[in-house]
Parts: sequence; structure tokens; C-alpha cells
Amino acid sequence: MDKRKRALATERNREPILQVLLEVLPPTGTVLEIASGTGEHAAYFAPQLKPRKWIPSDPDASLRESISAWAQYCPSENLSQPLDIDASQPVWKAEKEILSEISDICAIVNINMIHISKWPACLGLIAAAGRILPSGGILYLYGPYKQGGEHTAPSNAAFSEYLQEQNPEWGVRNLEDVVEVAKTNHLILQKTYPMPANNLSVVFKHS
Repeated sequence: MDKRKRALATERNREPILQVLLEVLPPTGTVLEIASGTGEHAAYFAPQLKPRKWIPSDPDASLRESISAWAQYCPSENLSQPLDIDASQPVWKAEKEILSEISDICAIVNINMIHISKWPACLGLIAAAGRILPSGGILYLYGPYKQGGEHTAPSNAAFSEYLQEQNPEWGVRNLEDVVEVAKTNHLILQKTYPMPANNLSVVFKHS
């Protein structure tokens, strides 16, 4: 049985995201993806980002099955099996058991999670990036953001309202709030890139 899941937005955003990653990622090392979802991004990015290694992850077991299925369908020797990581945890189990043994993690990538999760997931992600990444390491975030407390497009406002109907603790976040949390974890905003469907690529560097 084919266990691959699909996310409709992936085909629209994967190429623009890849172009930013090619620009901002260090040329070598291991990239850790948090909240990999279906695994389509991992399967698409890994072969095009060699010689970098790509480690996907997700806390949902069915999504980890999908990630593994995509890795089998689109094999690439630099694409690892997915880890079980819940970004909202103050200290990740995998951080102590697995990631501590990987000496060349150069970047953490997170696509479309912060708005579809509770705020502690954002806090946990950024705190872990502050611990795991070396000086010069990159944290890459992708998704919709409010700026100056205001939505940047009516579609984002409607999307945020829809998300909050699903869970009042979800919703499009203020970019300035994320930047401030990052700063307290030694992650300095480098650049934002406008992306498809009124999203942003937000790039931080560890000081």
C-alpha cells in the first residue's frame, strides 16, 4: 500500500523555497527539517542540495510513514529516515539521543508549522535552534506572517481566522514576535524574502 501523503501547496512553493535555500544554506553539512509533514519537501530538496545531508522529522507517526515512503519513492543517499521530534517540547528527546552525535548540523528548516501549531511549538523550535546550531548556522522559516500587527493580505487574514476556528491557539503570528524570540536565543534576522501566496521566507543566523 502506498503510504505517501500529499500537501497541495507543496508543488507551488517547493521551487521558490529551494531557490532561497540554495542562496542561504552553508555549502556543506547536515540540514535538520522540523515538522516535515508529508515528506514531499524533503524528497524534492535532498537530491538538489547535495552534498548537504537532509534529516526530516515529524511527531506524527503516520506522517513519518509518509516521509519514509517518499524517501523510498525518490531515493537519495543524502536523505535520512525521519526522526520523531515534537518541537513544542522544552528539550527534544532526539536532541540528546541522536542529534548530539551529529557534529555538522549547519541549518534547521521549518516550513508551514508556526501558524498551524500552538505558540510553544515556535518557542521550542527557536530555543532548540539556539542550542543546536553552531555560530553561523542558519534557521530558515517559511509561512505567512503579520507585520506590525497587521495581516499583509486579506487571504492571510481569512486563513488565520479559519485556523483559529480549528484551534484558538493557532493562527498567523506577528513576525516581530518571532524575531524577538529568536534574538533572545542568539539568532539574528538576516533577511526576509517575499514568497508565493503572501508567504515569507525568514532567515536567521546564529551569532
